[in-house]
Amino acid sequence: MSKRYSPVTTVVLISFLLLAGCVSTTAEDVVGNTSETLTTGFNHVGLTVSDLEASVEFITELLGWRKVGGYADYPSVFVTDGNMFVTLWQATDSEKAMAFNRKTNVGLHHLAISVASRDALDVLHQRFVDAGNVTIEFASEPNGGGPTIHMMIREPSGNRLEFAHNPPRKN
Repeated sequence: MSKRYSPVTTVVLISFLLLAGCVSTTAEDVVGNTSETLTTGFNHVGLTVSDLEASVEFITELLGWRKVGGYADYPSVFVTDGNMFVTLWQATDSEKAMAFNRKTNVGLHHLAISVASRDALDVLHQRFVDAGNVTIEFASEPNGGGPTIHMMIREPSGNRLEFAHNPPRKN
C-alpha cells in the first residue's frame, strides 16, 4: 500500500526537491494542465527560533545581513542578505519547544546558503568559532567529490545552516 501525503506535505516535498536540484518539474507535472513553470523560486524561508534576539544577532552580526521588518505582536524579524529573505519567528514557549532532530523531525533538514568564495567561507568559519554560541557540525570540506566546499553549523536556536561555495567548473 502506498503512503498518501496531504496536499500541503506534497507541495513542501516537491519544493525541497526542486530547491535541492533533485528533480526538475513543471506545473504540468504537478497539476496536469500546462507545460509552463508557474513559479520563480523561493520568496522567503521562515524559521522558528527559541531565542529571537540571539538568532537575529547571529544573522546580522556574523553574517552581515540586515533587518528589514517584523511583527511585535507575533514576535518576528525579517532579515535579508540582499538576495534572499528569512523570517525568524519566536517560539511561543521556548521552555517547551522541542529541539530539532534532522533524522526524526519532519520539516526543514537544513537551509543551504551560498557564499561568494572559499575565502568568504573561511572568514565565516572563523566568525562562528569566535562567537562561542554556534555549534559547528563540520568545518569547510568538499561536498562529496567536490568541487563544492561546504560546512554545516547550528545557529543559536539550533537551526541547521549549511554554507557552500561552488567554484567555477574547469572545462
